[in-house]
Amino acid sequence: MKDDLVTIFGGGGFVGRQVAQVLLARGARVRIAQRDPSKALRVKPLGGLGQVQFIAADIRNPASVARAVSGSDVVINLVGILKGDFDAFHHRGAANVAKAAAEAGVSALVHMSAIGADADSPSAYGRSKVAGEAAVKAAFPTATIIRPSIIFGAEDQFLNRFAQIIAMLPVVPVIGGATKFQPVYVADVAQAIANAAEQPGVHGGQTYELGGPQVQSMKDINQWIAIATGRNKPLVDVPHAAAKLLAMMPGGPITSDQLAMLGRDNVVAPGTKGLDALGVVATPMAGVADKWMVRYRRHGRFAGRANA
Repeated sequence: MKDDLVTIFGGGGFVGRQVAQVLLARGARVRIAQRDPSKALRVKPLGGLGQVQFIAADIRNPASVARAVSGSDVVINLVGILKGDFDAFHHRGAANVAKAAAEAGVSALVHMSAIGADADSPSAYGRSKVAGEAAVKAAFPTATIIRPSIIFGAEDQFLNRFAQIIAMLPVVPVIGGATKFQPVYVADVAQAIANAAEQPGVHGGQTYELGGPQVQSMKDINQWIAIATGRNKPLVDVPHAAAKLLAMMPGGPITSDQLAMLGRDNVVAPGTKGLDALGVVATPMAGVADKWMVRYRRHGRFAGRANA
């Protein structure tokens, strides 16, 4: 992969920065393609002189996608949204990237989807994800599809969000407490994506589901965060009817589509190829998350884990 030009759509985001860092360490040249490249400038110091490029591109605009892909050896699409026009980004946008990659003759395309991508999903998010996968495979049959469970890391909107809520409230409401997840570390996801991009002859045309070493319910995850931050507070399950009302509120803590997603477990399907098939050993959440969970304790790193 040394000296290859890898274009990463969404390369300035939470996962994208990690992927870029791995690729830069392997000697690749990286082009970050996103709507506002100024928001991705944190990637620049991760590489050497001239190793990082930036280009404005919107995956909903085929012309801008073609410009971004031009001259690339490898293309990686990490663009995803949790609210808004799912079909525009996850389906039509993904198709634009795959078509441009095929027309440019790139050697590898890695497309990040999600566990829960299903034509029968109760959520528009899940349905748009599987539609995007189909469009990618139609345009670029040897693309590698990556489906992660919930991704955690120092800058995530998952563990950090719940830690903030737990720090603020005396009693912690939990929506979808019984739903199971298989949280996967962002650094592991980045390594897996880089490995897939580097070995298209091995991983091309295949779908991988990425999960961590533990399956935990939403309530279990909140309980772990509470203990890890020294704020072991009571957790209360929010009834589904009450959650539906919250989802209907403008600016509420959850959208109706997110609530629908919580109706299904988000874990790696039995027999599916995962991190190990991509040469990555899964990192336990407890093994790394304490490094940033510490800031949510009452006295930071000087605090123990006693109940708050």
